[in-house]
Amino acid sequence: MGKRVCTIFLMITLVGILTGCGNDTEGGSKKTLEVALWDENISGAVDASIEEFNKEHPDVEVNVTYTPYANYFTKLRTSIGGGSGPDVFWMNGPNFSEYASYGLIKDLEPFIEEDSDFSKDAYFDSMIDLYSHEDHLYAAPYFSDIVGLFYNKRLFDEAGLEYPDETWTWEDIEEKGDILADQEEGVYGYTAYVVSNQAGYYNLIPQAGGYMIDEDKTHSGFNSPEAQEALTFTQDLIDKGISPSVQTQIENHPRDMFMSGMIAMHPEISVNAEMFYSELGDDLGVAPLPAGKEEGSIAHGIGWAMNGDTEQEELAWDLIKHLTGEKGNQFIAESGFSIPAQESMSDLWVDSMPELDLQVFIDAQEVSFPYPVSQNTIQWQDIEQAEIQGAFLGYKSMKEALDNVAREMDIILESEQINE
Repeated sequence: MGKRVCTIFLMITLVGILTGCGNDTEGGSKKTLEVALWDENISGAVDASIEEFNKEHPDVEVNVTYTPYANYFTKLRTSIGGGSGPDVFWMNGPNFSEYASYGLIKDLEPFIEEDSDFSKDAYFDSMIDLYSHEDHLYAAPYFSDIVGLFYNKRLFDEAGLEYPDETWTWEDIEEKGDILADQEEGVYGYTAYVVSNQAGYYNLIPQAGGYMIDEDKTHSGFNSPEAQEALTFTQDLIDKGISPSVQTQIENHPRDMFMSGMIAMHPEISVNAEMFYSELGDDLGVAPLPAGKEEGSIAHGIGWAMNGDTEQEELAWDLIKHLTGEKGNQFIAESGFSIPAQESMSDLWVDSMPELDLQVFIDAQEVSFPYPVSQNTIQWQDIEQAEIQGAFLGYKSMKEALDNVAREMDIILESEQINE
């Protein structure tokens, strides 16, 4: 990224919103660390890790701020750009490369090299790859999320159908989904996701043999025949009434419709397993995503990053280790929230809800597709989602929309190469 562009970026984000980086309190006897994330459902695991950290650092006050995801990154970018912001905070795939390439988060590799207690080998490869920039880790993996097929057993039983399993393909979605759909009762057979790319077509495009972004991060794959096939399959499910329309998905989130018994099969990330079970109980089942030409699903997850300007980097690193170490992973696993990033701890998560076959999500790691990212992911994702949703709403053909996405995305990717 050129110096002028970086300067403009920082000038745009001058006003601080979040509390400043950790510092000594008045008198210098008490140190503070500021922590930021967006999902309060994981507060129990976070608090437990902080309690362990405070056993070693009783003189450090750790302040945790939860900000709804809709505002989280705007608030974070503004505060960090203004020279403040939290010391330690959640990072996701779409925003990671931007923060790493601008130097807004610290390279963790120097800490790892001097710390025998932290080993990258302990974590799922997909998580290490997601949060590595130029082969250096910039966010320590916290938990993984991967997409599976949740289904309503009661609706299957009423239709006299066997439950989904690892043999299912796209054809099964269409065939069984048509049987399960009941327009008079307002029940749909399947969620052909458009309002969520991660749980929807980000899985279907690679299952069709395509890709969203190539390995070199220089070209888009949205204008490929495989992408067209995946989105056409999605459109067919909507046109046949098997799936809610895009307008319905916008007005009523499919996740809520599924929990209300209005959708029989719903692809979704593993993080939702606990919430779904609390709503549906023994009616809830889970299976691998049905395969296209290839089997697999998108792997993502959350990492803990360190503010590039923190004044407490050694303390911040020690807190990150407590959050992402063995005990931190144990707290996540036992909470049932999602798959702990340390592979060896995954069995604990599977055992946290024995009523569900959570092993489905662990096995999916072996055939997962990487979440598509580049330096400016958010820029081209905004174009992608606007164009594709526009096509489903009837404003343009799907081919036109996908061609537009690929063209604009390639321009963004080319600029990334120039500014490296």
